Amino acid sequence: MNELSSILSSPIAQLGASMLTLGQAMLFAALLFVALVVVLMVALWRSAKARAVAAAEAADHARDAEARMAGILQAQAEMQGRLGTVAEIFGSRQAELTQSLSQRLDAMTGRLGQTMAEQTKSTHDSLAKLQERLAVIDTAQGNIQSLAGQVVQLQAILSNKQTRGAFGQSRMEAIVADGLPLGAYEFQATLSNNNRPDCLVKMPNGAPSLVIDAKFPLEAWNAIRAAADAEGASDAQKYAAQAFRRDLEVHIKAIADKYLISGETQDTAFMFVPSESIFAEIHENFESLVHRAHRARIVIVSPSLLMLSIQVIQAILKDARMREQAHLIQGEVIRLMEDVGRLDERVRKLQTHFGQASKDIDDILVSSSKVTKRGEKIEALEFGSGHAAESEEAPRQPARAADSKTGQLRLRVVEED
Repeated sequence: MNELSSILSSPIAQLGASMLTLGQAMLFAALLFVALVVVLMVALWRSAKARAVAAAEAADHARDAEARMAGILQAQAEMQGRLGTVAEIFGSRQAELTQSLSQRLDAMTGRLGQTMAEQTKSTHDSLAKLQERLAVIDTAQGNIQSLAGQVVQLQAILSNKQTRGAFGQSRMEAIVADGLPLGAYEFQATLSNNNRPDCLVKMPNGAPSLVIDAKFPLEAWNAIRAAADAEGASDAQKYAAQAFRRDLEVHIKAIADKYLISGETQDTAFMFVPSESIFAEIHENFESLVHRAHRARIVIVSPSLLMLSIQVIQAILKDARMREQAHLIQGEVIRLMEDVGRLDERVRKLQTHFGQASKDIDDILVSSSKVTKRGEKIEALEFGSGHAAESEEAPRQPARAADSKTGQLRLRVVEED
């Protein structure tokens, strides 16, 4: 016991001049614990009282909520009946609209399918024609390659005068036949003076024909080239040039005298020189011959110039055929415009149908908006005696009121414009 007293009286802290013993500290802690227990019990008692009051208030609110819920359920039942009617009307209108749109879309799909089929057929025909043209181009390319392979034989062919003339004529015939359609030209045709030019191109609209005659002064040109290559041979070169000029003058005079017939042939004829180098030599060193040919209405052409001239003639013939077929084209254009007019009329009718459908949808939206507004007005429900409600709502006529069976609920429906 003395030991316990000594332990309790032993100091544990000093506050100023006073000493704090262990016993005093334990006593202070015990008093503090008792005070906390008392405070906790008071708080629990107040909390239990507050819960009891809240439970009583909740019970009152629950009874009021049940009464209001009963009224709301009754009003909701009436509103569901009206909404069901509106839904049936809206469903029937929507079904009719869907059927109408389906029929019109089916008709439009059929027309589009027919148009696509026609366009596919036209594209197929165009591709077939293009393939035929490509086949013709491949054939011409094969001919060119064949001619390139025969270049090594050209010297032997040109060594003979008759063979050389046949070569020039065949080259001219190949250019003409490749550029003009059949019936637009004639080879070795006989004129009224019994002369026979190498080629006669028939012009459109009854115009006189165009004469093309092939000349190949290769021997005189070879003499000029040989004299130019030799050293100190100016006289030989001069004599060769004179012989070349003389041969060309003879050819120009022969074409002008034999083939220029007034009213039967054009007043201009072509002299075809089947060599680009000879043609260049003529225009470079024999300008007087070119002027003499122009005065005689003779046009000297090389293979490239003849090809270009034939293309121009081809364009003229094509234009003439187009003019001959102008009335057919005009008739097709008129029928095309009639088809376009019918298409425009049908599109306008379709636009009218779509406009009517859009108007029906707008009317449906207006009706649904009114239904929504009427649903919102259900919130204006009143609870009380029937006579008081009638006296209060009397000045706001016209209105339709639905009385409940209990006499406590009135649903007022206001008509809107």
